[in-house]
Amino acid sequence: MSELSDTILVIGLGSPIMSDDAIGLEVADEIERMGLDGVETRQEPVGGLDIIPLLWGYRNVIIVDAIQTRQYDPGTIMFFDPEDFDDTVGDASAHDINLATGMRIGREVEPDMMPESVRFVAIEVEDLQTVHEGMTPKVQEAKPSAVRAVLHLIDEFKAQSKQD
Repeated sequence: MSELSDTILVIGLGSPIMSDDAIGLEVADEIERMGLDGVETRQEPVGGLDIIPLLWGYRNVIIVDAIQTRQYDPGTIMFFDPEDFDDTVGDASAHDINLATGMRIGREVEPDMMPESVRFVAIEVEDLQTVHEGMTPKVQEAKPSAVRAVLHLIDEFKAQSKQD
């Protein structure tokens, strides 16, 4: 059994050139600039199977990403657990695997290397289609709230590790 790192990993997902899809990258960048002890950050333009090796070796991971449900106003911040995406896990080609399916495969392939806890901070976005560096106003305005949401989860993970 591998020993998992107590360093908390914050991964911001997205594309810097696809308008609101950059929100995860920008939030992770803000967290990185804070230089928090026991926290590592990454900004990654990946998903599906490509996420698996990024998660390996960490006990606690926070993933920050854009989401477009069209059920909430742009800029709405949501928290999810991996189980919240169970109904999206399915059989697909390797090119079409979503994040939840990728994580499930990771747990099957390398269960000792996968995190004990993964939390998602998702920001409802307006535009994922336009090739444009810069986010829509409501999503840009939500960035400080998304940063606070990530800091809240970091504090939860740190408090939990003190109890263990």
